[in-house]
Amino acid sequence: MMNLYKKISLLFLALFSYAVAFGQENDSLMIYLGVAAKNNPTVLQKYKEYEAALQKVPQVGALPDPVLSAGVFLSPMELLGGSQVADFRLMQMFPWFGTLKAAKDEMSLMAKAKYESFRDAKLQVFFEVQQTWFELYKVQQAIQISEKNLEILQTLERLSLVKFKAPSGTSNTPSKSSATQNNAAQTTSSSSTGMQTMGGNSSAGSTANAPQSSAAMPGNAMNSTGGSGLADLYRIQMEKGELENSIALLKNRKNTVVAQFNSFLDKPAQALVKIPDSIKTNMLNIPILAVVDSILVQNPMLAMLNYEKQSLEARKEMVTLMGYPMIGLGLNYALINKNPMSTSEMNGNDMIMPMVTLTLPIYRKKYKAMRIEAEDLKLAKGYEIQATSNALKTNYYEAVQNYEDSQRRVSLYKTQALLANQSLRILIKSFSASGAGLTDLLIIRQQTLNYELKQVEAVADFNTAIAKLQRLMAYLQIQ
Repeated sequence: MMNLYKKISLLFLALFSYAVAFGQENDSLMIYLGVAAKNNPTVLQKYKEYEAALQKVPQVGALPDPVLSAGVFLSPMELLGGSQVADFRLMQMFPWFGTLKAAKDEMSLMAKAKYESFRDAKLQVFFEVQQTWFELYKVQQAIQISEKNLEILQTLERLSLVKFKAPSGTSNTPSKSSATQNNAAQTTSSSSTGMQTMGGNSSAGSTANAPQSSAAMPGNAMNSTGGSGLADLYRIQMEKGELENSIALLKNRKNTVVAQFNSFLDKPAQALVKIPDSIKTNMLNIPILAVVDSILVQNPMLAMLNYEKQSLEARKEMVTLMGYPMIGLGLNYALINKNPMSTSEMNGNDMIMPMVTLTLPIYRKKYKAMRIEAEDLKLAKGYEIQATSNALKTNYYEAVQNYEDSQRRVSLYKTQALLANQSLRILIKSFSASGAGLTDLLIIRQQTLNYELKQVEAVADFNTAIAKLQRLMAYLQIQ
């Protein structure tokens, strides 16, 4: 009964661990994307530029400041109705009808373009965070797979060492009669065929072990086994050294990628980054063929350029209206004192005079040049929109190619890794039993390592391709 309870408890624990691991990838990645949205300096810079652009709307939509002028006569001016001692004048200029509205429209559209630039920067940062996160996952998995294979090499090294030492002890003595026959043959041939024996040892490749060969070795087969065992041991040690160096390089690479990842989050370079032990392939929300239409409709770069083009149209209208006169309305107030010598009924009455002024835009070349400038910029912006659209389509086809290639590689390397692991287990058992087949064992071990790494890379590349498509479609995981 207690065993049954233990099995049930272990089952629930395993299911809980699987559920936690299943949600670990998206949860940790979403958390990092949220941190990047709040802390990334590029995103914050673009947002402040958008807020600054909004402040230009009230600036261009305001009237010019009124002009107040005052004059005081040092000696009162004698008039018929008194003596004028001071003169005050207030004037307000008004642009032609619709000029301020066109200017506000231009700045409003430019502010919208800045917001689209902010959205594009945010999307780019999100993509770079995901791309670097998957790259860090690949490096981490490469380290783990290499360390696992290093353990296999260490096991093979121990087995090879045992196989190499075994012949000097009790090996190669299958029966008593064969041992007697070998000893007799060695005794009868020790004086007459010594040079032939030495030649046989040299041809077997065991000259490095000459003291052992001349002592108690049974024959040429023994010399061949000893030399081969030592060579196998050296090969394994060379493979192990290469693998240890690769692990060291991967750990250095991991430090670099961690620093790059933390730079997107505005964190210290070596801050801890949590990466799950495994990730699953993501899913694209819409059919792959519909992505290009979504890109052309939703991509913020195209939206930004369209807003800039519309702002140039508003600027052209504003420049046209600037070629019309400006109207000024004002008031003139004259301060007059009484003249004791005057008998006029208006003696001492201050004078108030309404005023109207009108600018005369007679120099037309500058207004014509400003209109042509706005029209040329508008045409240039249209060409830029077309070029950007073509570039986005190219990026789409590249992302689709990476998406399909990585999807195919995920399926391929999953099967290849499974077959290689099965072959590796069979060859390890064979090598443990007979000591033969080390070359095949090392080849399969290398293939197993390569397939496992390629499977990890394929999954990461597949998710990166989906992240690229989402970036082009302006799909934001975090608003």
